[in-house]
Amino acid sequence: MSNHPLSVTLETPQTGKYEQPTGLFINNEFVKGVDGKTFETINPSTEKVIGAVHEATEKDVDIAVSVARKTFETTWRQVTPDQRGRYLVNLADLFEKHLDQLAAIESLDNGKAFSMAKVDVGMCAGCLRYYGGWADKIEGKVIDTNPDTFSYTKQEPIGVCGQIIPWNFPLLMWAWKIGPAIACGNTIVLKTAEQTPLSGLFAAKLVKEAGFPPGVINILSGFGKTAGAAISSHMDIDKVAFTGSTVVGRQIMKAAAGSNLKKVTLELGGKSPNIIFNDANIENAISWVNFGIFFNHGQCCCAGSRIYVQEGIYDKFVEAFKKRAQANKVGDPFAADTFQGPQVSQLQYDRIMGYIDAGKKEGAKVEIGGERHGKEGYFIQPTIFSNVSEDMKIMQEEIFGPVCSIAKFKTEEDAIRLGNATTYGLASAVHTSNLNTAIRVSNALRAGTVWVNQYNMLHHTLPFGGFKESGIGRELGEAALANYTQTKTVSIRLGDALFG
Repeated sequence: MSNHPLSVTLETPQTGKYEQPTGLFINNEFVKGVDGKTFETINPSTEKVIGAVHEATEKDVDIAVSVARKTFETTWRQVTPDQRGRYLVNLADLFEKHLDQLAAIESLDNGKAFSMAKVDVGMCAGCLRYYGGWADKIEGKVIDTNPDTFSYTKQEPIGVCGQIIPWNFPLLMWAWKIGPAIACGNTIVLKTAEQTPLSGLFAAKLVKEAGFPPGVINILSGFGKTAGAAISSHMDIDKVAFTGSTVVGRQIMKAAAGSNLKKVTLELGGKSPNIIFNDANIENAISWVNFGIFFNHGQCCCAGSRIYVQEGIYDKFVEAFKKRAQANKVGDPFAADTFQGPQVSQLQYDRIMGYIDAGKKEGAKVEIGGERHGKEGYFIQPTIFSNVSEDMKIMQEEIFGPVCSIAKFKTEEDAIRLGNATTYGLASAVHTSNLNTAIRVSNALRAGTVWVNQYNMLHHTLPFGGFKESGIGRELGEAALANYTQTKTVSIRLGDALFG
């Protein structure tokens, strides 16, 4: 058994010293892993170790699932919908109470700007409170088939839900997954990303404080190849939800099919087009295009990484966009004016630099950036490529970094064809002052979200998810409830009528 403690004292530049849980959160307690393993988490701004957390293996997944199953069958199903809602609202209140601390942990572990992390935590609270409001409004129907039968449907929880979240929005994805699952009456075994375990564990502490019964929400730190794989293939998990890469999404779907055919929802990668027409307000469009690709350091599944500008304004747009991107402050996440922090890890940094090298070798022109920023930390300059063709690697594959490609188009038909020229279909945007153009192009784009004259404006009331290889199912809004309930039909014969 590991001698590593179940909590350690850490410090952030914003909030000072605090107590950081490091154990696995199972049955409302922080515990050590069965195999006694731990792993380190790295500060991407300094490349130094922040600390170590306990690692969940397959044995720990088994324990957490067993606890979640017992809780679901014996106690949680007896909890009323309005009480489930109160627990979620309590949790939302605690997120707001600890907003600065949660945001500071996120910045320390993930590298995102503290100002942006605070927005994330506020959105977490909004999401949890929203689904708290849904808990007692999940209703069935009475269906009239004939006078001799009374038939109705009811929406029942699926059961034990395995949830696997990514490192780019650790807390936000935590809330997106937990909110609807709890509102619908399920129990949860959630694995955080191995790169960013800290904020999810601190949030687990708030679960207990919010009054949730033991075993309802279980939070594990661990690696995808072990704990994630165990969740995906577990015979007693009824549903798995995953946010991450399309490559891993395929593996999870195979594991789900090869085990107990558990239900699957997947929110996967993207290569989203951002289309600017001649009649767009250029100043506004540049502001949103900049935010669309460089927000969260480009580590955004819906990032607007393919920018198509109509030929009448192309040259003017490129010059103005370059100036705007160069004005983005890259640096210390805790500095007040920082917009872009470091990439999350050495692996991610190397991957992004590999794509930049590929773009250069294939003949694309670097308009700005294309190099490391600073001497320590995983910082990359905001990078814009032009002179790109559709078959280039940087135009086809998801880079997941502060790198975009810009190209021109002639007609509306060209814009639609180029926008849809991808295997992905997560998001897209249209910038125009013509309402007819906006609606026509929005209707023609094969993507789960189309933003008009804006970008990256997500809200907990609006469904989010992908077409094509960008996923299955929807998160957020009322639509997410369908992922966590199953329909039961009850049909009752009235009177004593015999068959035949």
